[in-house]
Amino acid sequence: MIKDVMIFDSHAHMNDESFEEDRSLVIENLGSSGIGYFTEIGFDMPSSLKAVELARRYDNVFAAVGFHPDHSDRCREEDIIQLRKMVEEDRVGVSGVKGDSGQRKIVAIGEIGLDYHYTREGIAERALKAGKEAAPEELEGADPEPEIQRETFGKMLRLARELKMPINVHSRDAAKDTYDMIVSEGGYENGGIIHCFGYSLEMAKLYVKLGMCVGIGGVVTFKNSRKIKEVVENIPIENIVLETDCPYMAPVPLRGTRNDPGNLIYVADKIAELKNMTSDEVIRITTENAKRVYRIG
Repeated sequence: MIKDVMIFDSHAHMNDESFEEDRSLVIENLGSSGIGYFTEIGFDMPSSLKAVELARRYDNVFAAVGFHPDHSDRCREEDIIQLRKMVEEDRVGVSGVKGDSGQRKIVAIGEIGLDYHYTREGIAERALKAGKEAAPEELEGADPEPEIQRETFGKMLRLARELKMPINVHSRDAAKDTYDMIVSEGGYENGGIIHCFGYSLEMAKLYVKLGMCVGIGGVVTFKNSRKIKEVVENIPIENIVLETDCPYMAPVPLRGTRNDPGNLIYVADKIAELKNMTSDEVIRITTENAKRVYRIG
């Protein structure tokens, strides 16, 4: 039975190959699981194009386009031009009349950001702490170095600001650089989400001051997730959105399985417990938050 209060999954990867055999079935059955909407997130040019294609196929699906830090070395000037064109054409809409587009389908520039975890330096540092040397194959397969990531992130932030678009940000082991760049480039001015938030309460409060939201997913249900529970308990519910990052990070009691938006009820229940609210209140407010950030009427 479809519920009155529907969940908005603000960050999904339903185009992942793990959904190849049953993608349409999963999406078409989301309503019966209480899921009203989701945003399909691009991470490079091919996935951004596929995200827009999926969003155009379903009324309740939206898209974000951009370059994830893992793919920052693939971002060329012609890609920036193409991303800009995609957003501008989406604004014109199917009628071909500017300003008569109805609901936009591209709702954010994302998934963009910084991730230093698997850079050569990050790999070497963790190996050193473990008392060993990094394996050559690990170093060979390392993610783009921080300076390359920062260059592409800067381009994505400037594009979002130029287009007056919200941002969807991935940040791992790069708290200060991510925050500093968002502030210096004015990336927060049109709103946005820090996806899969994993930093301190102090950092969360800085983003709240910027008017941004933090994305909370399955990790909040994990037994050892004290830090993210503290964040949820102490920031306003108006700055929280729900997300799966599916097919990854399935919540307890489904941890280790393929995640999908239908599992977000477990996340809503845990947030409700932490904030002494009802699950319906959490769902209603976080859905309103996601619609506000993504400017969905």
